[in-house]
Amino acid sequence: MATAFIDTARISVRAGKGGNGAVAFHREKYVAAGGPDGGDGGAGGDIVLQVDDNMSTLMDFRYKRKYVAENGVDGQGSHKNGKGGKPLVIRVPRGTLIRDAETNEIIQDMSGTEPFVLCKGGRGGWGNAHFATPTRQVPRFAKAGLEGEARDVVLELKLLADVGLIGFPNVGKSTLLSVVSKAQPKIANYHFTTLFPNLGVVYVDEAASFVMADIPGIIEGASEGAGLGHDFLRHVDRCRLLVHVVDVSGSEGRDPVADFDAINTELAHWSPELARRPQLVAANKTDIMEDESKLDALRKHVEPLGFPVFPLSAASHTGTRELTKAIAAKLAELPPVTVYEPTYVPRPPVVGADEPLEIEVEDGVWYVAGKWLERLMANVNFSDYESRMFFDRTLRENGVFAKLEERGIHDGDTVDLYGLQFEYQR
Repeated sequence: MATAFIDTARISVRAGKGGNGAVAFHREKYVAAGGPDGGDGGAGGDIVLQVDDNMSTLMDFRYKRKYVAENGVDGQGSHKNGKGGKPLVIRVPRGTLIRDAETNEIIQDMSGTEPFVLCKGGRGGWGNAHFATPTRQVPRFAKAGLEGEARDVVLELKLLADVGLIGFPNVGKSTLLSVVSKAQPKIANYHFTTLFPNLGVVYVDEAASFVMADIPGIIEGASEGAGLGHDFLRHVDRCRLLVHVVDVSGSEGRDPVADFDAINTELAHWSPELARRPQLVAANKTDIMEDESKLDALRKHVEPLGFPVFPLSAASHTGTRELTKAIAAKLAELPPVTVYEPTYVPRPPVVGADEPLEIEVEDGVWYVAGKWLERLMANVNFSDYESRMFFDRTLRENGVFAKLEERGIHDGDTVDLYGLQFEYQR
């Protein structure tokens, strides 16, 4: 039984929680008043996406939907910091789009080779050694680690290919791919032999090569979900050039002109932009052509539309060389394969500020803690200016600065929020 081709999947990911800081004191014979020596907790592991060229489907995500990275290890005494959690590397096929499950916006296009950090692990909490001051020499508290980022995402595979072979089932697309490249797709004389896209590299000469994709047969109604075509039309999206394979042999009683128009209608229904993509027409199965008028009629119909026709027989290798040369020449005029730019705009986290805050002051350092504040900090990217402005605004709107001023904070005093320190200014 053929393996199903999975090209979309929804998963939930969560980065690791930061380890807690330790409360510990140095104890050693003949050493008096050793002092606090609790170490910091380790950072939680990140969720990292990495392209794997050995993968061609999203089948691995069909049954496993939740991915959680390793937590950071708690700190220990003797100033021993906890070990950071290992990042969880999730491997995906090249060409996978990562979308936000709620908004469907693109977070990342996994078309390159660089890994992408999807979720950052939580920061580790400080141990009590951090809080020792001349007036507080035995701090008996430490800070908990922060939660890691979490999100639901949709993975969508859009093949990275220069050329897409389109056409009705059983017109010879798989045979053509096997002849012009080293790909070995399953080939048989029945409809829907191809159940998932196949890729092959076509070498024209030393200076020219391209990637060709055999897209499973599209039928009428595919853009509305009929047949297999609906699941695979998305794989034509990136192709710079379409090669429309048409059976002109008449062996199955088909009309090449009607077939050509039907496929282009489905493309237009799926995406008007896709229907305007450059096309070459491969008039296949000429070796068993019973009526040359069918080829003539096809040529008269498509050439006025700007689509050149290449008669060939993939089975007997006739005309395939001329087609690949024409493809290479056309690709040289076209822009590179589309790489989708991120469209995702992070939404401000929803934080309920009903829970009370703990405020302590030692030697001009104001320590502020609270569960809602911890959740807020776990969802703010402090390397991003807009995120920092949102963070500042949230603190002001929820009365944090007002509470500090009520307690008597002065300009220039240091504020500590779970290890994040800044100088207070009114």
